[in-house]
This record gives sequence, structure tokens and C-alpha cells, in this order.
Amino acid sequence: MIDNSISADAQRIEILIKTDREPFTLFLADDGNGMDEETLKACMHFPSNSPDEIRQKSDLGRFGLGMKTASFSQTRKFTVISRLKGTEKFSGRTWDLNELKDNKWRIVVNSEKEIENILYDYKIQSNEHYNAFEDYIPNVIVVWYGLYKFEEYLEEDNRRKALNREITEVATDHLSLVFHRFMERKSKKLQIRVNNALLKPFNPFPIDENDFRAVEFKQKKFGSDAIKLEGFVLPSRSIEETKESNQSLWTTKHRSLQDMEGIYIYRANRIILFGGWNGLIKKAPRLQLARLRVEIGNSVDHLLHLNVAKSQVIVPHELKDAFENYINDLTQEAIKEFYNRTTKTYPKQTEKSASPFIRRPSNKGILLEINDEFPIYQILNDELTISGKAQLKAFVKIINTQINQIRQTHEDRVFLSLENENNFSGEDLLETIKNLKAHGIKSSIIKKDILPTLGYQINSYPDHILKALDD
Repeated sequence: MIDNSISADAQRIEILIKTDREPFTLFLADDGNGMDEETLKACMHFPSNSPDEIRQKSDLGRFGLGMKTASFSQTRKFTVISRLKGTEKFSGRTWDLNELKDNKWRIVVNSEKEIENILYDYKIQSNEHYNAFEDYIPNVIVVWYGLYKFEEYLEEDNRRKALNREITEVATDHLSLVFHRFMERKSKKLQIRVNNALLKPFNPFPIDENDFRAVEFKQKKFGSDAIKLEGFVLPSRSIEETKESNQSLWTTKHRSLQDMEGIYIYRANRIILFGGWNGLIKKAPRLQLARLRVEIGNSVDHLLHLNVAKSQVIVPHELKDAFENYINDLTQEAIKEFYNRTTKTYPKQTEKSASPFIRRPSNKGILLEINDEFPIYQILNDELTISGKAQLKAFVKIINTQINQIRQTHEDRVFLSLENENNFSGEDLLETIKNLKAHGIKSSIIKKDILPTLGYQINSYPDHILKALDD
């Protein structure tokens, strides 16, 4: 239903449910373009458009069944009243299963009086809740009369409690996540009000965080469109931060990290599937830091077997290898980060950081390093000669390499070095060798014990380094 509102250029949507008496009634209103009577009549047909029609890239619909099937999945009677934006008169149509039971496959055309009553009830409902939209003029209002899943299948004492939980926890969490891109866009931001709550967007990919790490993306041509796979690894600190708060940067209020692990499929900027690996692999605690963002257009729905509810996708055979290979690379990185969580963390470096260590993202995972902006380090470095600075760099690199070797002992492969990631140049290396030899350190010891800790293997030494060692 919200897909329809967005496709109609709505910027503000209200979802209102009164739970203090039965039957529960739900109103969904939007300020989109609206419909005249003929368009409303066509919209209430089953279906109202063909899935084979060519649609705009921003069109979230497919079969023209969403509003009807969504409504009948929750209620036995629903009404839609609508008007074209900028006009005054509403038209109304109602589907009622009691009518269909009598073998009368017909839709009810609402009278002017019935429409007036709906508008009156809606305004009362809207005004009884907080955070009302200012100068709000709805053009489409959908009304569900009774929510039979709560009224018929639950004991009386549990009905209101279950419905309130569905509204305040499940629905708000879901909408904040699924439509976050529409709520975040720079112009014509979407606003959604659910009873008293004005929803805030939740982006599961907080790329502004320095240690939220991306894995190199892959893109593959598919049908008339392209599918983009882009993996991300959450920092290990997110595990503790999520435990300490009901809502964090990494999860919605009512979901855990493991709930949110897995694939997020975006179709025309709307998340149609999230959490879990869609049957490709199993969820596991050690994978909870892995998230895969998949971008698809709305022209390949049939190739992905998208269902009517736009809630299920089947990865086709020709794409399975690409998905599985990429997921394997992503989960390996996530496993490394997961096991790094037992290492003491240090604050991220800031302009006035006074921590002796910093954590830095790299293609080997998060690295722990000596902070070269630490005040004592800077004072020492400033007082040294050129030769002394080279020795300090060498010593720092040895420490950094050794620290990260210890941190990587849980992995099967050996962490060899930081290579040239801390700007330790060939000239620094040559100066280091000369000073070590000048202090009586034998070339054999330099080759065996010192150079490997700087990240150099014997077969990688430049000629002038070999000459300095042999002199």
C-alpha cells in the first residue's frame, strides 16, 4: 500500500489505528496525486495492470494486486476514497467479502453520505494522535474495517496487546528500514506517521562510519538490467554497542545483529528482502557482521521470480555461482572481524587523540597500530636526527607487525606483514641496516630476525639492500 503511495508521489503518509475498541479500524492516508473516479474504478479491479507493462524505473508496483491482496490478508471489508490532487470531490469504492459470499461478485460504490462519514471518522482519528502533519491534505484514504487476525484468532485479553506490539515494534521497525532511502532523500523526503510516531529512517549501511568496511563490489549484466553486489563488514565494536543499547547505529530498536545479518535486496530504492541469506548459506553468530547490498531494477522481476507481495526472491541458476562466490569472500572477512572482537579496542583517532594506539581499516581487516600523532611520539620524533627517525620508524613497524601477528593467531593463514602501509621507505630500510651493522649486529641476524618483522622476505630485497647486507 505504501508502494502505491510512493508511486503516486506522496510525501506524507499516515497510518492510524485505534485499539481501544473493536472492531479495530485502520486508516492509511497519503497526499499523493490521487485518482479520479474512473481511475479508482480501474484500480479496484483484479488485477489493475499487467506485469508485462513497461514501467518507469521508480514504479514500485508490478501486478496491480498489492493494495487488494494486502487488504484482504488483514480484513474482510475495505474502502478506498480518493480525489485528484487539487480537486474537492472524493469518490469511493468498497470490497466486502459478505457481498462475495452471496455469489455477488460486485463492488460497492460509496454514496456521498458514506464518504462524508469516512472523512469525519478519519479526521477524529488523526486529531486524537500526536505528531500530526501540519496543513495536511490527503487525497487517498484506505480504510480497513476490522482486523480479523487479531479479533478472531486471539483471546480477548491478548488482542489489544498483540496489535499494539505489531504497530509500535514490528510495523515501525519494518517501515523505517524498508523505505529508508525515500525518507533520506534530499528533496521531497517521505514522511510516515504511525499513530503518535513520526518514523525516522534506518539505514543498515552506515557508510559514514570509518570502520564500516566495504568489500570490492561486483556487477553483472542480467536481462535488460544489471545486478550489483556490494558487501560490507560491521566493526567488531558493534557487538558490544548493540548489547548496551536498545537501539544503536547498527540495528533497529527491536532487532539484533544476527536478525539483520545477510542479504538486503533493493528494488527501485525500496528494500524488498532483508535479513538471512535467502537459502544460499545458513545464518550463524560468526557471520552477524556481514551484510550484502544487492541493487536490482524493476525490469527483471520475472527473472527473479518476485512474488505478488514483493517479499520473496529466487536467485536464478545463472546467478547462483556469482552470489555464492561473493558471499564466501564477504563472510570470510566478517569472520575475521568477529574474532577480532576479543582484542582490546582503542578509541578512533581524532584531531586531539591522546591514545597511544589507533585502529585502522585495511584489506587485511582492522589493524591495531601505534598512533604517530601521540604527543610523546611526536616529541621524540622531532628531536631525532634523520638517521634516528629511520630507526624509530623501523621499530614502530616491527611493533605494529608483531601486534597484528598475535591478533591473527586464530586464523589458518599467517599474517606476514603490514608491507608499506606505514610509509616505511627503501631509504629508511637502508639506513636501518647501516645503523644496525654499525652497532655490531651481524648481517645473518638482520636477515633472519629483523627484516622479516619489517615485512621483507629475502627474495624481495632490492639489489642495493643485498649489497648493504653483504658489505
